Amino acid sequence: MAGAGLLAAGLAACTATGGDPQGGGEGGGEALTLEQLREDGTITVGFAGEAPYSFREGGELTGATVALHERIWGELGIDNVEGVQAEFGQLIPGLNAGRFDVIAAGMSILPERCEQAIFSEPEFMYTTALMVQEGNPFSLQTLDDVEGTDAQLSTMTGAIESDYAESLGLDSTQVANPQDGMDAVVNGRADVFALTGISLNWMAENNPDAPVEVTESFVQEIDGEPQVGAGGTVFRSADTELRDAYNEELATVTGDEQTYLDVVGDFGFTAEERPTGELTAEQLCADDPS
Repeated sequence: MAGAGLLAAGLAACTATGGDPQGGGEGGGEALTLEQLREDGTITVGFAGEAPYSFREGGELTGATVALHERIWGELGIDNVEGVQAEFGQLIPGLNAGRFDVIAAGMSILPERCEQAIFSEPEFMYTTALMVQEGNPFSLQTLDDVEGTDAQLSTMTGAIESDYAESLGLDSTQVANPQDGMDAVVNGRADVFALTGISLNWMAENNPDAPVEVTESFVQEIDGEPQVGAGGTVFRSADTELRDAYNEELATVTGDEQTYLDVVGDFGFTAEERPTGELTAEQLCADDPS
């Protein structure tokens, strides 16, 4: 695993606390406090290497979630943000095992994940897209179009698109990271790779010679219900006070369009990805986006 700066094991695992609207049921031990992090001067974030959310470039941790964390933790008196990389599907287990303090990966806020950890309020709204071979030989526009074709689908382990595929009854080959997904399409091991539109467009733009293209982003429907996507920072279940302090600073960023764009705009995010407060973590954890 890449990265450094793990805090002492005594700060690691935490219990679920009663009364939190998100629930959360993993971990054990004492809560990590803002005071502890300020004293140490460093917070360690788990990330999955998914550009443009959080990834390494030239050996440096960067990305939209990293920029957001540097802004928010800096305001809270913690100047150093260090990263530990893990496969996406191993981020929450790694968090609860104490390998890092929080997860900064734009992770979808889903009810099953809320049973394992707690989330900040939404940081990013997003939609799904498909990376296909140049010319889009199967004429795919949404995951529904894969059904009934010979197209081989690839999704990322632990990502929401893997859940979509399962709900739709689609077979998918799971990959560990976005680069593996693009490589599968380029090398013919897959015909389509499903992921968030912002990630796929970033990859295509930064690999202009790759014989792939990205479809228009879409909101996938499952059983007739639009799957509204929102991602946030993930905390251990006991760390409600730390989450609340983070949320307070987060609101000052997402609450103003220009401030939001100043923080994450360099990574391809636009006003369309900015949460407006109409959808909360509590609603998403309860699977009630209304």
